[in-house]
Amino acid sequence: MQIIFIMIGISLLMALVFLGAFFWSMKDGQNDDLHTPAMRILFDDPKTNAK
Repeated sequence: MQIIFIMIGISLLMALVFLGAFFWSMKDGQNDDLHTPAMRILFDDPKTNAK
């Protein structure tokens, strides 16, 4: 029975860590532009003068 309480505590701690990482990424601007990276694959790279 004690293992259930330990597992619940660990899962709550992990959930708080992931929630903190989510809020940190939102504050840091990780998800500001979701459209440009998806469209970048459609365009050709500029030609370089490699020999």
